Amino acid sequence: MMKDIVEYKDIFSHLKNKIVVAQQRAVVSINKELVLLYWEIGNTIINNQSQKGWGAKIIDTLSEDLNKEFPQMRGFSVRNLKYMRQFAQTYPKREFVQEVLAQLSWYNNITIIQKVKDEQVRK
Repeated sequence: MMKDIVEYKDIFSHLKNKIVVAQQRAVVSINKELVLLYWEIGNTIINNQSQKGWGAKIIDTLSEDLNKEFPQMRGFSVRNLKYMRQFAQTYPKREFVQEVLAQLSWYNNITIIQKVKDEQVRK
């Protein structure tokens, strides 16, 4: 009887650890996709502002429309869309964002852009 309890506790502990690791990997994966999405949105804004002459008001319109289309999502405020544009301007190479910056949270990326002005130090 005691042996069964010990074996069960071992199995339970093993499964609990597997679940925790899987949850952590899922959070990292979601964060990576979110950072890449925000870079894509920022890059799209930059490209259309320069190529098609979109004005500054486009960010207001995009914010309103994205919030209407995805009411369950947060992150499409005017302020955050401006951060997305700044993020894509600061890091124009998607590969760098994908390999390095996607490992950091969105908040950490924005904090680095705002607080570290020296480009070499920031990279």
